[in-house]
Amino acid sequence: MKKYVIGVDLGGTKITTAISDLTGKIVEKTTLATGSHLGEEVVMERIFESISMVLEASGISSEEVRAIGIGAPGPLDSEKGIIITTPNLPFRNYNVVKPIENRFGVKTYLDNDANAAAIGEYTFGAGKGTRHMIYITVSTGVGGGAVLNGRPYRGNTSNALEVGHMTIEPFSKHQCNCGKFGDLEALASGTAIAKRAKEAVLEGRETSLKDIETITSYEVHQAYLEGDKVAMEILENAFMYMGIGIANLIVNFDPEVIVIGGGVTKIGDLFFEKVKESARKRSFDFMFDATKILPAELGQEAGVVGAVALALIESEEK
Repeated sequence: MKKYVIGVDLGGTKITTAISDLTGKIVEKTTLATGSHLGEEVVMERIFESISMVLEASGISSEEVRAIGIGAPGPLDSEKGIIITTPNLPFRNYNVVKPIENRFGVKTYLDNDANAAAIGEYTFGAGKGTRHMIYITVSTGVGGGAVLNGRPYRGNTSNALEVGHMTIEPFSKHQCNCGKFGDLEALASGTAIAKRAKEAVLEGRETSLKDIETITSYEVHQAYLEGDKVAMEILENAFMYMGIGIANLIVNFDPEVIVIGGGVTKIGDLFFEKVKESARKRSFDFMFDATKILPAELGQEAGVVGAVALALIESEEK
């Protein structure tokens, strides 16, 4: 009887793989360096190795595994199992699903890493017990995923909920790494917060941030707490823009809950209070009041737990 699933969190620097039972309890887990700079075949072999390692360490055979889930950066084609392209991995229009199925004889599912994290939070985290949930991660970039009517929502090209690339300020001078100006990632990500601070220093504005060699959103937050006016302006603006993005999601999807994770949310209550305040101003009150905005619960485990949840939820339907 097939009593287990495997989840693979495929990142640009590391591959984390876990085997769990059908309740989501992790039996074994391992992490390997991705080796992205060594090319497609090396990365593929390391995925194989990580799966073999958790099987061997757990004493479970591949015949006992119901499904394998892979969360990977996009864009990708989840139906065909193809990673189209991504900056931090060597794959270009590469099918990662078929080689795994051929090697282990186990049905394998691929999804965007943010979608996988969304499925994880829906199944095991802050969205548990809901039917309509949106997930956002705010860190280096801004990503998202959704579970609607109890099913992952991927859209026509399998790349729905690219919330970081939703235009918030159409005439903005701030450019995203995608090349466009004024999207949510360019205005409210951890990278954007750090950029605004560096710009302020270069402009010669009076701020304690000028004494910091490497500025990240963490340093900006610390300066905010100390009453630095430039830091306060930067964070207030970032929170305002994030609230606009949240309001857009509320009026378009009418979710029960929006779960927000990622490094920037470590700012804590300040982040959530300011984002909610901004979102309320731009939503219908009755829709805002019906939507819970909650911190993610899975933390650093979101990727691999999401990949496990992907394997569970997809194989359940088949």
